[in-house]
Amino acid sequence: MKKETRNKLMGVSVATLATALFKRGLRNQVIQGVQPLGWKGKNMVGPAFTLRYIPAREDRNGIAVFRNADHPQRVAVETCPEGSVLVMDSRKQAMAASAGDILITRLMKRGGAGVVTDGGFRDARTIAELEIPAYHTRPSSPTNLTNNEAIAINEPIGCGDAPVFPGDVIVGDGDNVIVIPADIADEIADEAVEMTAYEDFVVEKVKEGQTIIGLYPCTKDENREAFEAWRKANDR
Repeated sequence: MKKETRNKLMGVSVATLATALFKRGLRNQVIQGVQPLGWKGKNMVGPAFTLRYIPAREDRNGIAVFRNADHPQRVAVETCPEGSVLVMDSRKQAMAASAGDILITRLMKRGGAGVVTDGGFRDARTIAELEIPAYHTRPSSPTNLTNNEAIAINEPIGCGDAPVFPGDVIVGDGDNVIVIPADIADEIADEAVEMTAYEDFVVEKVKEGQTIIGLYPCTKDENREAFEAWRKANDR
């Protein structure tokens, strides 16, 4: 993704992005049920690198499989490109952990931009203290081998009911995570920056006691003119 696009997406909310995508008919891009561990105060932004789990079959998922150098969970952590977000389809269940602090620390040291699962992480308190942004549904201690098998790397997945294709742009804020189709990421970022500027203006006016009627959305010329003056004064 373009550096300029990444920088723009660092400063906008998932809610604003959801509205921009809704205008284009995309209604299900927010990953449902996930929340940040130890919010870092800045957005997570990066292209998606995916890992898909399926239900575990007992004869295939003994603890010894972790000795296999080709185990997909380990390979995903070791091959996720620098600046990318590892997104895991854990079947929306956190009965067993998608990963733990050792793997997430390794992902961080390799330059990963973040990690998301619609399942849970073990060692969640430790992960929350790492520098890498991480999102999950809830803490979960049992190993993923208990009921999940990592089966496929960098294929289209579903994560928290959102479709995720490799290379889609992932943005996480202090609330949740959204998936932006790669081919429209630049234009969505541009629009979201514009929307954010107006929303900041609106918040300021509402705090001053102004009604939202005619202000949000803007349907009155005087509000449009006031916004342009505000924008010039604030270099926005």
